[in-house]
Amino acid sequence: MVIQKPAIAGTLESSDCMVTVEPGDGGIELDLDSSVIRQYGKQIRKVIFSTLERLEVNDVRITVVDKGALDCTIKARVECAVYRANDVKDHLPWGGAIV
Repeated sequence: MVIQKPAIAGTLESSDCMVTVEPGDGGIELDLDSSVIRQYGKQIRKVIFSTLERLEVNDVRITVVDKGALDCTIKARVECAVYRANDVKDHLPWGGAIV
């Protein structure tokens, strides 16, 4: 999936994260800011990259500001931001193509 325009999903509330995606310059450029980066930074990156891989996004600038979100929340916010960036509103494959 190609990122068509900038989009945001999530909040800066505790136990959530805000994900911003923008068209990339070739490749995946991740900017991660997390209140728990020392404890869970590797796992957060793993969830972000695996979600982008499942969505077949390989050219994106993605910014994630994490406030202690669970893996499922991070995944949902990344999915939502990617779909919003492509104006996908109908027939979303929640729980189907995205495992």
